[in-house]
Amino acid sequence: MIATINYKSRNRKIDLTKPLDISIPLRASKENVNAWYIDEPKIEPVVIDEWKAAVSEGASINFNNIQFNPHAHGTHTECVGHITEKVHSVNKNLKQFFFLAEVVTVAPERYMGDTMISKTQLKFALGNKQRDAIVIRTLPNMTEKKSKQYSHTNWTYLQEDAVAFLVQSGIKHLLIDQPSVDREEDGGELKSHKAFWNYGGKLRKDCTITELIFVPNSIEDGTYFLNLQIAPFENDATPSKPVLYKIIE
Repeated sequence: MIATINYKSRNRKIDLTKPLDISIPLRASKENVNAWYIDEPKIEPVVIDEWKAAVSEGASINFNNIQFNPHAHGTHTECVGHITEKVHSVNKNLKQFFFLAEVVTVAPERYMGDTMISKTQLKFALGNKQRDAIVIRTLPNMTEKKSKQYSHTNWTYLQEDAVAFLVQSGIKHLLIDQPSVDREEDGGELKSHKAFWNYGGKLRKDCTITELIFVPNSIEDGTYFLNLQIAPFENDATPSKPVLYKIIE
């Protein structure tokens, strides 16, 4: 099925039968991707007295409780409410779900004992392209990212001026394959989050950060349409399923 999307007065076609899913699914397993020093997700049948809500245990249905943290346990999309005292819901602030996106691959640079992505790298990768969203794949890019235990690993982060460049370039949706755009331990400064959402100024409430994606090597760098699917949680963050579509010229 071919769909036509009008973007800035130009029609672009995508093939809806060929989605490219860049999300990491949530599993009740110690092998589930994890960050921020908490236990793995739990998916367990409801138990009421002697009754257990699992067909394998004689019930007529499977009826599970799920315990997880969206920031720690998989692909998630967050809004400015992640860093503000006032409650802001990603479900209420994200109102559009299709965006023109640029997929870029970056080899992080060494910096003061860390690995980071610089403004220079993003300027080279994005150039003067006008995009709604950027999808950042970091190197090395192995399938182990889908089960990595990130706590205490000092993961790759974005420098503050690199994020400021993205904002100046018109990027409203930032997707990355790391647990956070900021350093794992930064004393709570959250410089890159604050730069992206213009913290301290007029908040960019309709802009989002999506973390813990996985972009397979089979997906080439370039321009795609992004369908940013979220679960309708009234929370600062929600599990999400970003899906890319190649543009048919």
